[in-house]
Amino acid sequence: MVSLLAVVAGGGLRDAALVPWALLVVVAVLDLVLSWSRRKDVSLTVPPEMFVGETETLALHVTPTPAELRAQINWPAGLDGPQDIGIPADGTAQIPCRAVRRGSWDIDKLYLIWPSRLRLFEFIPTLQLDQTLKVVPNIRLVQSGQITSMVTSSLYGVKENRAVGEGSEFHQLRDFVPGMDVKSIDWKRSARHHHLVGRELRAERNHHVIVALDNGYLMREEIAGLPKIDHAVTAALATAWAATLGGDLIGFFAYDARPSIFVAPEPGRTAFAHLRSRTADLDYVSVETNHTLAMTELNARTPKRSLIIIFSDFVDTTTAELLIENISILSKRHVVIFVTLRDPAFEGMAETPPRDMDGVAELVSAGQSLTERRLVLERLAALGVTIIDTKPGAVTAQLISTYLDMKAREVI
Repeated sequence: MVSLLAVVAGGGLRDAALVPWALLVVVAVLDLVLSWSRRKDVSLTVPPEMFVGETETLALHVTPTPAELRAQINWPAGLDGPQDIGIPADGTAQIPCRAVRRGSWDIDKLYLIWPSRLRLFEFIPTLQLDQTLKVVPNIRLVQSGQITSMVTSSLYGVKENRAVGEGSEFHQLRDFVPGMDVKSIDWKRSARHHHLVGRELRAERNHHVIVALDNGYLMREEIAGLPKIDHAVTAALATAWAATLGGDLIGFFAYDARPSIFVAPEPGRTAFAHLRSRTADLDYVSVETNHTLAMTELNARTPKRSLIIIFSDFVDTTTAELLIENISILSKRHVVIFVTLRDPAFEGMAETPPRDMDGVAELVSAGQSLTERRLVLERLAALGVTIIDTKPGAVTAQLISTYLDMKAREVI
């Protein structure tokens, strides 16, 4: 403003008005010279793969490291990390990164930001990283051995004594001793051996267990920071591992607007490997689920009586009518477990006292939705379907416990 007034005034003041600008140019050039540095060498260390829903630390190394260096990473949709990253003096920053979607994600661009020596400029170069991080279904419980310990202790530990003698599959012959059930005596073999011999039975194995995943748009809704489908995949893989340890055959079925994947029941770890591979390839789709087509296809592909675990969701009684009708047909031949996830945030809306009229409307709407949800689950339970309706953090443990209980009681 002062320079402008001097130019308007004319005379000697006009020449004097150029002096501050000339000084500013000199200082700016000096700032650029003092701030010059050689090209930055950048490296980002990433793990070969991450489990969805977990957080890993990425190591970013930058040399040389100017003062007050910061960085920003162009995070892809499947990864979540800090927007502003401070680089310490040693040039190495530890960056927390959370996997929020399955798939292969490219971390391609890095923006470095630092001020010049005299703080007249800010440098923001763009560097290429060309790193790929693969996010896979979460099998942490399987790797940790927690599920193996649970299943082994249930099927082959203390509970095995209860299962032996109460099952339907022949296990072995043994000498009859006081305390054994008289009904277990094999009279023909006892006569042949000239002493009492009893039969030991155990729970039957080699059942067919089918994991059916609804991959429609409702399963894309986020709960606890992850889509419902990813919570379902985690629980499905954990239960599949438990079933392989229990000696059962594992199959897989995925569907949305139409059936997309069917893997016939297989035994052992091969089945688990196939299931993990197929669930890793599931896309996040935005189409409405066709329960009629899916359940009809599944019923036709599973002629043998099986345990079918369905992971699905619904929004109200109207959209759930077809789901109920088709599951009722399926439950006439098979044992069905229906798994659905509660949304803690939505339930919190129904439990929070309203403060204004908008809060009253939200409370009424949430209460009505929860009531309709309860009515649908009660109708399914009346059909003989086992219902698991719980929060994401508890679904795996509850589902495995339900499977082990059914196996011990030989419900299948």
